[in-house]
Amino acid sequence: MQEYQYPLDLDWTTDELVIVMKMWEVLEKANEQGIDNAVFLETYRQFKTVIKSIGEEKRLGREFEKVSGYSLYKTVQKAKENRQKTLNMRG
Repeated sequence: MQEYQYPLDLDWTTDELVIVMKMWEVLEKANEQGIDNAVFLETYRQFKTVIKSIGEEKRLGREFEKVSGYSLYKTVQKAKENRQKTLNMRG
């Protein structure tokens, strides 16, 4: 996995930072090697407890896509439609 500059907000609590960082980590994993679909969706559910606004989610997703090339939106959409155990954006 590459080292990316994760989009974070220093006003978040430590717990919120951990949740958001975990989202970026599983997003990377889904795009680079694959991840259990249920794990990805559960991490996204937790992410949404911190990032409640769609506008903020889009902004953060665009920032991460700019540095990594990985789309939060496309990965979440595929995970929601995926009927397989593994989510892999490469294949």
